[in-house]
Amino acid sequence: QVQLVESGGGLVQPGGSLRLSCAGSGSIFSINAMGWYRQAPGNQRELVATITNGGSTNYADSVKGRFAISRDNAKNTVYLQMNSLKPEDTAVYYCRFIIKVSRNSPDYQYWGQGTQVTISS
Repeated sequence: QVQLVESGGGLVQPGGSLRLSCAGSGSIFSINAMGWYRQAPGNQRELVATITNGGSTNYADSVKGRFAISRDNAKNTVYLQMNSLKPEDTAVYYCRFIIKVSRNSPDYQYWGQGTQVTISS
């Protein structure tokens, strides 16, 4: 079993900052890619940012220059530093890992439980 536990969400004013964390535990042999997604009420879940095991990153246009994704391989943890937050960033944020449970296993995806981020004055 693999578990992803998120933390760091909350309520902040526009222009503020938050840092999300997502730690993986359990039967993890390797993590190929990590990512953050978000879902606002009435909307589909959308990609926010991803990072590969080599450190290559990808961002949604709406967050480029404001958000930064990073990972700590030793801790099986991915972070999302969010700056200059806007009301339209309000959503539930989910982390996603693409992992192998053994050297020859296929890739599996796992999702975190979600953490609420609310930007409001």
